[in-house]
Amino acid sequence: MSTVSAKYLGDLRVECVHNQSGTKIITDAPSDNQGKGEAFSPTDLCATALGACAMTIIGIYGKNHGVDVTGTEVEITKAMSADPRRIGKIEVIFKMPPRTYSAREKASIERCTASCPVHLTLHPEVEQVFTFIWQD
Repeated sequence: MSTVSAKYLGDLRVECVHNQSGTKIITDAPSDNQGKGEAFSPTDLCATALGACAMTIIGIYGKNHGVDVTGTEVEITKAMSADPRRIGKIEVIFKMPPRTYSAREKASIERCTASCPVHLTLHPEVEQVFTFIWQD
């Protein structure tokens, strides 16, 4: 069975359904590419996938090592390139919760981003920048 089913709704919109859960999302072409920009664009979802994946890997590390990362906030910025139109850069900023983390925990958490499957899947020409803001 497929993971996702999608249907073109017209007017540059696509409805995507996660087949296991039934969760639906709509994508819309961005306003700078003939769309309305009223929902995530496909490239927004790609950038979002990178941030969510990296955060998930950090969460797995935390769960397995007794390190609480609950409340971490993630800001994701995507920059497009032209000729051909593509994602040129994705910046992911992790705002860690105000807890005391050891130097070892911080280094391990920051290393988690290198094992994120989305990070490893994206083309090497897509610049990926991960920044951590520690509030201890």
